Amino acid sequence: MTPGRYYDPDGNPIDMHTWADMFEHADRQVARTEINESTSVSTVYLGLDHQYGDGPPLIYETMIFGGEHDEWCWRYPNRDAALAGHDQAVALAREPVHR
Repeated sequence: MTPGRYYDPDGNPIDMHTWADMFEHADRQVARTEINESTSVSTVYLGLDHQYGDGPPLIYETMIFGGEHDEWCWRYPNRDAALAGHDQAVALAREPVHR
């Protein structure tokens, strides 16, 4: 187990077993917005650091499913940043398609 790789929703380091239990039993959905019948934006708590360089642990993720920006993804260090990013992704997903 790599120390500092697993985090609770507040960004505090936890061990792998605690993270696994939380991951299995917690509602990880932070926000979800249906844009239309084929496009949605989802923000979730990951709890596993996805930072692949210098910087704070990235433990939340927003992804667009469907539409012009299908599978675009952003990661964040905390819930507040994730919620703000969710709103930005929703605005992007609602933009008219320019071809």
